[in-house]
Amino acid sequence: MSLYEKIINKEEKIALVGLGYVGMPIAVEFAKHVNVIGFDINKAKIEAYKSGKDPTLEVGDEAIKASSVEWTSDETKLREAKFIIVAVPTPVNDDTTPDLTPVIGSSEIVGRNLTKGSIVVYESTVYPGVTEETCKPILEKESGLKCGVDFKIGYSPERINPGDKVHRLTTIKKIVSGMDAESLEEIANVYQIVVAAGVHKASCIKVAEAAKVIENSQRDINIAFMNELSIIFNKMGIDTLEVLQAAGTKWNFLPFRPGLVGGHCIGIDPNYLTYRAEQFGYHSQIILSGRRINDDMGKYVAEQTVKQLIAADKPIRTAKIGCLGITFKEDCPDARNSKVNDILKELKEYGITPMVCDPVADAPDAKKFYGVDLVPIEQFKDLDCLIIAVAHKEFTALSDEDLAAMFKNEDNSKKVIVDVKGIRNKDEFKAAGYRYWRL
Repeated sequence: MSLYEKIINKEEKIALVGLGYVGMPIAVEFAKHVNVIGFDINKAKIEAYKSGKDPTLEVGDEAIKASSVEWTSDETKLREAKFIIVAVPTPVNDDTTPDLTPVIGSSEIVGRNLTKGSIVVYESTVYPGVTEETCKPILEKESGLKCGVDFKIGYSPERINPGDKVHRLTTIKKIVSGMDAESLEEIANVYQIVVAAGVHKASCIKVAEAAKVIENSQRDINIAFMNELSIIFNKMGIDTLEVLQAAGTKWNFLPFRPGLVGGHCIGIDPNYLTYRAEQFGYHSQIILSGRRINDDMGKYVAEQTVKQLIAADKPIRTAKIGCLGITFKEDCPDARNSKVNDILKELKEYGITPMVCDPVADAPDAKKFYGVDLVPIEQFKDLDCLIIAVAHKEFTALSDEDLAAMFKNEDNSKKVIVDVKGIRNKDEFKAAGYRYWRL
């Protein structure tokens, strides 16, 4: 009987290592069909799940309460599982080189508790070669077992889009790979338990690793192009979004828009690819150029904000600014690696400390990572400038009157709105006399 059949018959278990925005939804989905162990070293996170709370907002509290996942921070429970999925973050260091610490640490934990006949599948985004050259030796060392004889490995890149309620684990085709034909077949069969969209079998692990890292690199480059256009058109006095709307009438025009590129995918993954390329003697030109543009956009937005304040005849150091949003994307509580903070940092260089409101964000994270104390929107009074940085539903639902009430009672020509995401009606605000600017 195959491992897949044993899992289906609930004779063997699946384990998820890393229960964040990626790992937790996978665990919950698999638990609808088979026995699942959900492991994370963060005990507070485990307690939240046990109490029926979903801090990620990915599946919701009710789904957590109804799930049969066995949540645990006890690594020895992994010994009960024969199919182990590793879904931990892969950040970068301050110098943008890959930080493989979470992958290495999780491999050590899995290795210490690995049993014969197991399959370990990595989902974390890495550069080609990490699974076989970095993770496999750790698994062998910690377990005392031989890969290919006592256990096998594979790679299946995560494609979950945090906050996206349409493109989910079950509806996105899953890339799968294994170290040999047997492991590939087992891994493909196991994932097809939950992925209705089916799987794509990559020829080898490195191909699957490379496919994932270029998906986000491609998006990063396309957004960088939009950001560069935004800078150019701003100098020309042309509205970028109007240009994109016009160009978008052609059937093959790609619908990208300018914006801040943060989070733990698009803003990170290209650095993994360029790092690996340099190990092979190639220095990236297009990819790194796009990264530089996107990394500078927070500073650019802050500079444009200051210019608008000057044009409105506002003293810079005493300007009262409110910023709506600090997470890296809309309707997602994850504030890590948010480029909104780049706007805040640059404004502080001018002596300005904006108030920040974000009802969706994880407030402890905002304080931990950026030293920002989030305030309720009711405190947005007597503003000189409003920055709409994130398109949360709560913010898009605000009326023009709601926004007007946030400003000082003075002529609209002295009121500045910086609409980073372009979610408001430009013409209406300009007609009302506001100083309105967007990317």
